[in-house]
Amino acid sequence: MVKFDELDSKMRVFETAHDHCVLPGMYIIARLDGRSFTRLTKEVYQFEVPFDECFRNYMLGTVEHLMNCGLSIVYGYTQSDEISLLFALHDNSFNRKLRKLNSVLAGEASAKLSLLLGDIASFDCRISQLPNIEEVVNYFRWRQEDAHRNSLNAHCYWSLRRDGKTPTQASKMMQGLSVGDKNELLFQYGINFNQLPNWQKRGMGLYWEEYEKLGYNPIQGETVPALRRQLCRDFNLPMKEEYSQLILQMVETIAN
Repeated sequence: MVKFDELDSKMRVFETAHDHCVLPGMYIIARLDGRSFTRLTKEVYQFEVPFDECFRNYMLGTVEHLMNCGLSIVYGYTQSDEISLLFALHDNSFNRKLRKLNSVLAGEASAKLSLLLGDIASFDCRISQLPNIEEVVNYFRWRQEDAHRNSLNAHCYWSLRRDGKTPTQASKMMQGLSVGDKNELLFQYGINFNQLPNWQKRGMGLYWEEYEKLGYNPIQGETVPALRRQLCRDFNLPMKEEYSQLILQMVETIAN
């Protein structure tokens, strides 16, 4: 009969044969996407379209949970049904194993949003391994540009739907339209895209801010200031080069 230790060692080879780790010095960004969220948000809960403040707050609550669950995450970004997380450069959680990072983050996010919704919600997760600061900036610029594009398309689509168009008709009417054409379409429905809330067009950021709090030093017997940190929700992220500068500040934070 095979001893347990021998069997354990033998079987773990199959379990870990394809383990891959993020190399030291590489920047880690995790991106989580909601699974079947169109059905969940439009059919099951019938949230307001194209954007709903209640669902927005659920997503923000999920990001805050991920940034407080024991991993060293310095910046969180969310738009629509996706979340992006920037890790501290030298974070060594789970020895930087990809399968652990992916599974833990997907599990934590799915559990938190399910609790907030009162129903089952699930995320998938993938890890980007970026070699330098420039690519970190490019990543978040990419996701923000995607948010802007998706927001414009969503407002056009649902304006047409509210006007009685079927899903097929609305989609066909938007085919081939330029950005200017789409803005003009919204004007016809009394919507100025530039005046819509920034969180709908740019997504939302979460990052740590330090603040001073008075505490009591029992040894010295006096009240002394102490530094604490808290998560800040940013509903008015800058765009383009200003956003690049904000991301650079985050990268400098994780490099120190």
